[in-house]
Amino acid sequence: MTTYKRNVCFGCGRPITPYEAAVHFPCPSCGDVTIWRCERCREMGKEYRCLKCEFSGP
Repeated sequence: MTTYKRNVCFGCGRPITPYEAAVHFPCPSCGDVTIWRCERCREMGKEYRCLKCEFSGP
């Protein structure tokens, strides 16, 4: 049985679908957490926050 990790948008908390135009990148401050952003939050410039170091960005 294959298990898939669900990625969630750090801006709105919605699960990221496999074919969505989402992005993921390491936290610009600590680099330890992978930030996921959905297409809608990226376009709106919604704020996100790192779970480890509390860094926030647009």
